[in-house]
Amino acid sequence: MKEFKKNYTADLFIAINKIDHNILQKVADHIMVAKKNSKTIYLMGNGGSSATPSHAAGDWTKELGIKTICLSDNTPIITALANDTDYSNIFKGQLEIFLESGDIVIGYSGSGNSMNVINAINYANINKNLTIGITGNYNNKTGGKLKQLSQICIYLDTISMEIIEDGQLIINHIIKEYIKTVIE
Repeated sequence: MKEFKKNYTADLFIAINKIDHNILQKVADHIMVAKKNSKTIYLMGNGGSSATPSHAAGDWTKELGIKTICLSDNTPIITALANDTDYSNIFKGQLEIFLESGDIVIGYSGSGNSMNVINAINYANINKNLTIGITGNYNNKTGGKLKQLSQICIYLDTISMEIIEDGQLIINHIIKEYIKTVIE
């Protein structure tokens, strides 16, 4: 266990430290502008990459006073859209109803290839909203389509889904805590 823990935390540390602080700064700056302009941040993902945006939505709303909605949280609309259209439309379908000019859409995906996230990012791009991807290289070593399509991408350079998910949470906390120091 000792050696496993040492290796796991070393890999996590490497993945986090490879993230360019300028990209984190850019994301934080855009979130602060959205707050100032009373815009909404939409977050989405699947599985563990769904739990993290849900957590962030709670933190950012409560602690930063930013209108933040996790599109993964509304089970009735997710299942209705999946049933009536296709699972790949569960986030895009919600954005078609809620998304307004100046809002930000953030997609989380370990592989960067979750079609429901990709479809929503494409929709937001078409509507000239800022899109941010938080992804890794699970199963593809590239960050997938999310890295290519997002206007800003925070990329965790690791093939471990668990480290990607850990990193996504750490990224959310870094951004939130940084913004708290600026707005307080």
